[in-house]
Amino acid sequence: MTFARNLRTNVRTILAAPLDAAPLGVRLMGPVDQVLGAVVVALMGFGLVMVYSASEIFATVTRHDPQYFLLKQFGYSIAGLAIMAVVSKVDYHRLYKLTYPVLFSVIAMLVATIVGLGHRGGGAARWLHMGIINVQPAEVAKLALIIWLAYSLAKKADKVKSFTVGFLPHLLVAGLLMLLCLKQPDFGSAVVLLLLTFALLFMAGAKIGYIMGAILTGGGLAILAVRYSPYRFARYLAWADMEKHRQDLAYQPFQSVMSFGSGGFHGVGLGRGLQTLYLPEAHTDFVSAIIGEELGFIGILALAIAYVVLCARGIRAALRAPDDFGAYLAFGISTLFALQTLVNLSVALAILPTKGLTLPFVSYGGSSLLVNAAAVGILLNITRQIEDPRPESKLGAERGEQVRPEDLGDLVGVKD
Repeated sequence: MTFARNLRTNVRTILAAPLDAAPLGVRLMGPVDQVLGAVVVALMGFGLVMVYSASEIFATVTRHDPQYFLLKQFGYSIAGLAIMAVVSKVDYHRLYKLTYPVLFSVIAMLVATIVGLGHRGGGAARWLHMGIINVQPAEVAKLALIIWLAYSLAKKADKVKSFTVGFLPHLLVAGLLMLLCLKQPDFGSAVVLLLLTFALLFMAGAKIGYIMGAILTGGGLAILAVRYSPYRFARYLAWADMEKHRQDLAYQPFQSVMSFGSGGFHGVGLGRGLQTLYLPEAHTDFVSAIIGEELGFIGILALAIAYVVLCARGIRAALRAPDDFGAYLAFGISTLFALQTLVNLSVALAILPTKGLTLPFVSYGGSSLLVNAAAVGILLNITRQIEDPRPESKLGAERGEQVRPEDLGDLVGVKD
């Protein structure tokens, strides 16, 4: 009984200890956040079911194989789980040295897509063909920007309120990535990159005046980008009057809203939705519409709760991270999932014009799934690490040591 009490008391003391901005002590490597991992696996499994339900007829007509998209998504899911498992075991502090190589690689890929090397689809050059998968650099850019912002903001913690050092450089890098996305064109990803930047700057403590000024400027530029781009403005007008344009530019959002409406409270039943006959490529950006039709309001509510749990566990990881770098990483990744989910569902419900953003872990697509899986792997690794508050552990930190789970006995006074 004495051993059990000592174990509980000492471990609670370690877990409850305040975590400073920098990793001063030996890091304790514990188990991953099982709730976070379980939610992600559940979303992947649910995504497989809904991709098959939404794509069966389309795959039969276009590929003569009703399981074509299901099998491809299954392969992406297996690869995603493997990436998530591997990344979760790699200390996220190793990303320090990879920050700029990843950022420059993403910039090079984005440039490649707009100079003619990208694969075109839907009127945009957003993919690079690499072996068996078409990589969408904009998806990688979101994670690359989060990593760079986390690195830079943690490094400039004492200067983050400065405009020239703590604010402007981050806005310029984000602006470069946004410009490259707009050239594809990919307006939705550019908006997500901007919102991610503002969210992380706000968390880091940048001056509210700078952020508000940048928001107003960015909003004005976004309006100009829509007004003076013929296809974007046409989409906006079609979205504003979907009834008039339901047979042309507003066809997808109109059919999507019809899907939600026909699902009602309980839905028509899994695999019984009729909108798969009318909604083009429903297994991609508009898969939530098929969920709404087949599983109804209950299905959408359960899906929303799953994403709330996912983001909440990510914020929890940010609050418990042993250093600023980990906190910014966890917060940025959680914000990314929240933004993509909100925008995707808003587009499917016609609250926003069509943006072309996937529903994380559920929509069909290899790039999005694999990048999101890597992001969750980073989150899971952050949840494994806490700092040993004992003063004597600082010497171990200077030597680069880590405490393994089997060494916890030394922390609670247990000797062989």
